[in-house]
Amino acid sequence: MTDDNTPASTPATEQRFSLEKIYLKDASLESPNVPALFTSKWEPEINLQLSSESKLVDPDVFETILTITVTAKLGEKTAYLVELKQAGVFVMRGFQEAEITSLLNTYCPSTLFPYAREAVHNLIEKGGFPPLYLAPVNFDAMWAQQQHDRAQAAPGGSVAH
Repeated sequence: MTDDNTPASTPATEQRFSLEKIYLKDASLESPNVPALFTSKWEPEINLQLSSESKLVDPDVFETILTITVTAKLGEKTAYLVELKQAGVFVMRGFQEAEITSLLNTYCPSTLFPYAREAVHNLIEKGGFPPLYLAPVNFDAMWAQQQHDRAQAAPGGSVAH
């Protein structure tokens, strides 16, 4: 006979995910060819680069840094170069390692992106340039593509599931 107050099975570790802090870690704007470019017709070629990295800072506490680099060129001349690192501190407890890796590469950058997009927009406008509105980014699709590319690069072209 079992005691009615005793659970039938031991509960799994409770999962906890929380965002503790969002902050701007680094930001810069370079505009090496102004004011001469301000008199040119504004039809820049825009190059956007995104990356993210994460590291463990305490047990169950991770810092994720989303790095955005935007380069605008008019012909061969750089109008501006924006480099920005938007960061956040996330707590993840009770998750498997694969789940944490996925969260750090999808959910965390997705959470940081709107803040980074606003900071990039503000830097560009404060530099005297027309606004740049970065389109939303699907970090889930980017992570899936990276996983696919790694699988294709692996010997035999596949990974075990």
